[in-house]
Amino acid sequence: MPQEQKLVVESVRRDGRPFRPADWVERISSQLAGFGPDHRLRYSEYVHPCVIAGMKCLVLKRSLREQNPAAYEFILKFARDNQLSIQEDRRAQHSPPLQERRKEG
Repeated sequence: MPQEQKLVVESVRRDGRPFRPADWVERISSQLAGFGPDHRLRYSEYVHPCVIAGMKCLVLKRSLREQNPAAYEFILKFARDNQLSIQEDRRAQHSPPLQERRKEG
């Protein structure tokens, strides 16, 4: 089963400077989050924060475009307007699924 395509928006501008405010990832992620039955914040399956190589990033599923086109366009426009680096999420391509790793070890 193929992985769903995702984008990663990094917290660094194209010129290498860090983007401020530092909590922008949490702010955007929480806009699409909700509270679960345990009253804890649950991030959307389409948009969530992540730390990659020590850098805060926003992970965005491309399928958000169909589910919530306004949110998808807002996030991409925000990233472009602030000159943030946007890349395809390649993390899943470099490591086998957890079950396969367990069998190899």
